[in-house]
Amino acid sequence: MKEFDYVIIGGGCAGLSLAYELEINEKLKDKKLAIIEKRIEYKRDKTWSFWKVFNHNFDDCVIKSWNNFTINTSEASHELTNKKFPYQSIDSGKFYKKVNSKLSKNSNISFFKDLSEINSENSIIFNSIYEKELDKSELWQHFQGIEIETSNNIFDEKIVNLMDFNCDQRNEVHFFYTLPFSKNKALVETTWLSNLKDQSLKDYDLQLENYIKKNLGIKNYNINFTEKGAIPLFYPLFKNSNKVINIGSAGGMTRLSTGYTFLNIQEHSKYIVKNIENIEKLKIFNLGKKYRFLDKVFLRVLKRYPDKMPKIFFDMFKTSSTTIIKFLSNKSNTIEDINIISKMPKFIFLKALVN
Repeated sequence: MKEFDYVIIGGGCAGLSLAYELEINEKLKDKKLAIIEKRIEYKRDKTWSFWKVFNHNFDDCVIKSWNNFTINTSEASHELTNKKFPYQSIDSGKFYKKVNSKLSKNSNISFFKDLSEINSENSIIFNSIYEKELDKSELWQHFQGIEIETSNNIFDEKIVNLMDFNCDQRNEVHFFYTLPFSKNKALVETTWLSNLKDQSLKDYDLQLENYIKKNLGIKNYNINFTEKGAIPLFYPLFKNSNKVINIGSAGGMTRLSTGYTFLNIQEHSKYIVKNIENIEKLKIFNLGKKYRFLDKVFLRVLKRYPDKMPKIFFDMFKTSSTTIIKFLSNKSNTIEDINIISKMPKFIFLKALVN
């Protein structure tokens, strides 16, 4: 069987981002890369959104950017503006097309359906796949979104509704998310922060239909696209070794308090490529110990006091837009961290910290 210098297990966002970074930095001129991916074809299946706190390779895959965003509960609404760090959404279909078009031009890059098809004994492996089923009793962010199109101009295309808690909570944490791509087209998503065992929370179609009709006041619309997913809000027990380096969510690139992953993947990919010649001695890249600690406390509160979370999230966004964006994007300084923490209810967070 054919041997390869590098093997990427999983040709999704993390795997393709790393392959693209290797290719554009000319690290595959005399090295062979195998990408293990089971899907038969690539098509739009996800929308990745984030605040652009640093430059990335995929501006041409961005559907839209926004400088204004809102968060609201059943009692209040708050709007923030930020010109420095726009909120962006990437069309996964455009991303796949761009990356695969670039990779196809290099004969040193090959795709396979299964790892057993190649000899990986001497390869450095980058793994983005969970080998075992993860614990459904843990906390997850699970969601379903639909891109809808209306005959009339209904949406304010300049404002993202980041979190709308004005919906049925069912003793968990539930919000809707609306990305207006134009005046008559938007992605509307129902999102839960809960375990995956409660099947009653997964009537996503009904949730979306009720929200669109009752909250958005839209009776007639066409559905162009549907996406569904579940992001673990815990770090699986994966260990890196000299020969296996975990990437993507499997490599801890998901920010647990938010679910944001895309931009962290880009940063990790750049870090790997920069150090590729010394990869076997590479220090493990992470999002920062302080964020792991703060997220752990935050999620402990979320589990114990789901009814308080709409107000807690709402109060977090009462800081300056730059402060909250940098905090949620792992780029905040100590003063900004303190500013965010000061908005939290002291007693229950201290209780969660002690326990």
